[in-house]
Amino acid sequence: MADFLNPAAKGNFPRDQRDLLGGPRTCCKLEILKTLEEGNKTMTRSVEKIVVTVFAVTGGVMTLSGQLPIPVPGQGPQRAGRGAGRGGRGAQPAPAPVKQVVAPIPSAVEVTGPGEFFETFMDDWDDARKIETPARDTYAKFNYEAKEYFVSGTTQAGAPYKTRIVIRKPKDNAKFNHLILAESMHPSGNPWVFHFTQTYAMTEGIIGLEILTTTPAGLAAANAARYHDLVVPNGAANDIIAQVGALIKSDHQNNPLNALVVRKMILAGSSASAAAAQNYMNNAYMALRLADMKPIYDGFMPTSANGQVPAIDVPTILVPTMRETFSGNGTTQHDNDELRVYEFAGMAHIDSRVAGAYYPDPCKYPISRYPLGSEMAVALDKLFAWVDKGVEPPHADRFFLDFNPDNKPQLDRDKGSLFALDEFGNVRGGIRNTYVDVPVKTFHVPDEPAEPRIPNPHYTISARRADGADPDAQLCGLADFETALPKEELRKLYKSPKDYYNKVAQRYDALVKQGWALPVYRAMVLAEAAKVSF
Repeated sequence: MADFLNPAAKGNFPRDQRDLLGGPRTCCKLEILKTLEEGNKTMTRSVEKIVVTVFAVTGGVMTLSGQLPIPVPGQGPQRAGRGAGRGGRGAQPAPAPVKQVVAPIPSAVEVTGPGEFFETFMDDWDDARKIETPARDTYAKFNYEAKEYFVSGTTQAGAPYKTRIVIRKPKDNAKFNHLILAESMHPSGNPWVFHFTQTYAMTEGIIGLEILTTTPAGLAAANAARYHDLVVPNGAANDIIAQVGALIKSDHQNNPLNALVVRKMILAGSSASAAAAQNYMNNAYMALRLADMKPIYDGFMPTSANGQVPAIDVPTILVPTMRETFSGNGTTQHDNDELRVYEFAGMAHIDSRVAGAYYPDPCKYPISRYPLGSEMAVALDKLFAWVDKGVEPPHADRFFLDFNPDNKPQLDRDKGSLFALDEFGNVRGGIRNTYVDVPVKTFHVPDEPAEPRIPNPHYTISARRADGADPDAQLCGLADFETALPKEELRKLYKSPKDYYNKVAQRYDALVKQGWALPVYRAMVLAEAAKVSF
């Protein structure tokens, strides 16, 4: 991977596209904008414990907990479509009939130069070894490869575009399991859902399809020779998503996967890229179709997201996190025949466990090491089983709320959390896991920056501080934090560290049997349990 974050590269790369969560050789990863916490704060409060899942939409722009698309001159922010409004009670009515048209097939060509491929798959923080792992090492571990293609076409409005896609696939085509996880590249430059669920996705042989739908300015600044003629017109995102999907499902000679059998393809996204997916669901899904008028995408999974989703004819799993729900600004949209809303107890907006900019920890309270990816992968696995095999997933409890502040520790009360908490301090309800059911820690939201700011932050935070911003606050506001239970309490809960380990193993195996945990993560969970002492 090229060193895009040397001083010279930084000087050429737009400030609003610089790395905040990446490793030492990447950039354009996660621009943390100030969280937008104002909006609808009214909702029905006639019950003591209710389930909520989304923030409101203010002025038509979807509030995404600090990761809205980065505004660039000439290109406005992604906007939420119909139905992303506040206070929904149940599923939306079916959309009005729309004129359905066949999405055109764009052209595509593989790109091998000039210069280096711009890698947007962020470097991982290895929490066990305390080092950052570049994307190339992750690919090597799973025998994957990343290939880049330029895609050219014309929008429905007649505007030409030229964008890029990145296909991350097994080197051995025989390992491909015929399922594709597509997502719009986050404006900060990462395929977040594929990244978070990388262990599951690459073990299973899923192909990750990353689609650039926002400004290519950051790419051009990093490598003008390679990316100078990319152009993504304002408002082209839905056409690009549809046309790229149609290309991948076609037998067109330009299809990069023409030699492979694609059974099903879903469109996912996290935060701002979830907004792109939801915008597509609302405003393009029903209208833009394959040649046989079947859907281009077979399912959807917006994560770290909020907002109502429309009633459509393919499965959707919506995955809000604790960050979207803790203050009670949300919807009571119900599950229906094509929708599940899954809330995982302990899950933050961002996976601070693997994101490099959190090391050293810039936050006031210890950042969470909760393995977001292992839980998000549960939802992804269920969606693929739903669209590919017709296995309808179960309904699940949502987070419980408690409006009595006297029932909460002072810290949670001061933060305005409406979560109902168990005797240890973890949220009640939601989809369970060993980290909250066999606890040695409690998980809270949101974190906040250290005061005073730490003097030796990750270099990406230092760079943003120099520009007069407050990246510490922006970054910490997206993370959960964890509080260790006192050793005295652990000794009361568990006879010994071995007893704790056995309880974790028993609970994990029970969750696997129930369908709420995946075998591929069992060794990781138990290895961590083995390190606990008290």
